[in-house]
Amino acid sequence: MQDRFLNSLQQLPSSLSTVLVPLLGKDFAGHFDAQQLAHLQHASGMDESQLLSALLPIAAAMSLAPVSDFYVGAIAKGQSGAVYMGANMELAGEALCHSVHAEQNAISHAWLCGEVQVTDIWVNASPCGHCRQFMNELVAGGNICIHLPQQPPATLTHYLPYGFGPKDLGVVLPLLAKQQIELTLESSDPMVIEGLDHASLSYAPYSQSYSAVVLEMVDGVTFCGRYAENAAFNPSMMPMQMALASLIRHNRDFSDIKRAMLLESSAGKLSLVDMSMDALHAVANVELEYVVVAPL
Repeated sequence: MQDRFLNSLQQLPSSLSTVLVPLLGKDFAGHFDAQQLAHLQHASGMDESQLLSALLPIAAAMSLAPVSDFYVGAIAKGQSGAVYMGANMELAGEALCHSVHAEQNAISHAWLCGEVQVTDIWVNASPCGHCRQFMNELVAGGNICIHLPQQPPATLTHYLPYGFGPKDLGVVLPLLAKQQIELTLESSDPMVIEGLDHASLSYAPYSQSYSAVVLEMVDGVTFCGRYAENAAFNPSMMPMQMALASLIRHNRDFSDIKRAMLLESSAGKLSLVDMSMDALHAVANVELEYVVVAPL
């Protein structure tokens, strides 16, 4: 079992912690499929909402918060019935715009795993306005049910009345909807090929700056992030931050990054290269490889 979960396990009922420990091995990165979730419910005697609320300390244990010392955990439930954990991530000494909120982390986790809709979010602290706006960008975002400690569940529209979202800017396929942008570049580099796949699935309806980041570790494992724009612009999630958050969820060290690559469309109205370099250089002594790709 990973050491980062030891303190969190002590906060759980013994009926849950006993059955949970075998699932928290070295490869655990905050994902339970529907079958595992059902097993945990049966073994703990909890219903789904009780179980996922109880598991929030496990999600919060993935937090990296050197600035705030405030550890937030979130769990997103996908349409498939699987659940995805996320936690807040801050980069030491860097501007707060590089931060990832727990809800963003959990949602991007679900997106990277192929979910096309998030139905529920559990979080151990009330979502800030930034996160409410980010959730409002999703498929059926206003209907997402938010579960908070000691409060009855309520939809996002309760927490964000009169919200501004993609429909207000004429976007009919919101974040997580199935869509793919055709990008092309001839290359035999596996990182370029992987990056192209993720960039083509990125979400940039406002700037058309479709982009992705690929991080290669010393053992050859890769972590990817896609750009996820927002109608309010500032809550957009950068691909570098998404990739770094995925790396932390997998309990890896920034120091093990061997290569880093940003791929972005040549037709975009903006570039993410400067922000990506800033975030990368804050955590690793690696130069950013920059690849421009052409849309078809």
